[in-house]
Amino acid sequence: MTYVLAIGDRSYSSWSLRGWLLFAKPGLPVTVETGRLYSDDFARLMAGFAPARMVPALRLPSGRVIGETLAIAETLAERHPDARLWPANPEARAVARWSAAEMHAGFSALRSHCPMNLRVSYADCAPPDTVLADLARLEELWALARCDFGAGGPWLFGDWSAADAFFAPVAARIAGYNLPVGAAAAAYVATHLACPAFCRWRAEGLAEGPDQPFYRRDWPTRPWPGAN
Repeated sequence: MTYVLAIGDRSYSSWSLRGWLLFAKPGLPVTVETGRLYSDDFARLMAGFAPARMVPALRLPSGRVIGETLAIAETLAERHPDARLWPANPEARAVARWSAAEMHAGFSALRSHCPMNLRVSYADCAPPDTVLADLARLEELWALARCDFGAGGPWLFGDWSAADAFFAPVAARIAGYNLPVGAAAAAYVATHLACPAFCRWRAEGLAEGPDQPFYRRDWPTRPWPGAN
């Protein structure tokens, strides 16, 4: 028996993207089960992953179900040390976990104003000051990681890590809503948009069902800025 991961709509479910990347980037085998958000189909999916209540949820080979992306990340890191989900350097690893935890718990203004939607990109979403403050904090966290630990590659800590999985939907929001960030942050966003795993996820999402009305915004659109 392999791992089984419950996810929602690929175009919209930011936490599902995070959970899936924890398998896709290091090449860990997983079977995916999907449920459409805001529908009876989602209730059907979660009934099979009780007592978890939200996606992603993971069924271990033993049959045990665990929820919450941080728990999934730590469980996979323990079970698959060769996957190197966290940086090898202890200080880098501590900062990576801090960054992921802050992402997990915060940035409510950005989440609310700019829900992840990989099917559209807006030319201008008129971000309020609260969203701009969230962006400034993101740039601060990213600069800390890149300046202190990122010399070895384009990701936050050089090589890809679980921290990058946690920030992938944020990169998608910055691209999708044309949010204002500096050159260094824009380069990090571009790294996500060019990632083959991210491109695969987005392509599979575009092939899923109709648009979800909940995510519609009446703002002017532009072409998606990453690979199509």
